[in-house]
Amino acid sequence: MVTRIVLAGLVVVALMVGIKDGRILRVAGLAGSCLVVQTTADGTQLEVCKAGKLEGMPDLSRHGCTTMGAAIGREYWKCPARLSP
Repeated sequence: MVTRIVLAGLVVVALMVGIKDGRILRVAGLAGSCLVVQTTADGTQLEVCKAGKLEGMPDLSRHGCTTMGAAIGREYWKCPARLSP
């Protein structure tokens, strides 16, 4: 009886951590996600984003990126070079 309770508790904690991380939501298609598709010689990146069912399309403008347009459920962003630490 106690092992079932402990096992259920571990499953709940694992789900909470996965949802907080956002990985489970992205894999399930509930949260939007972006992927770097090209990096130029000067470090500028081209990213493509797809909408999630709960959140919609990600907004990269807060990261200094500019939108290059949308096509077939995807939005393309041009992002400046990342600063290295």
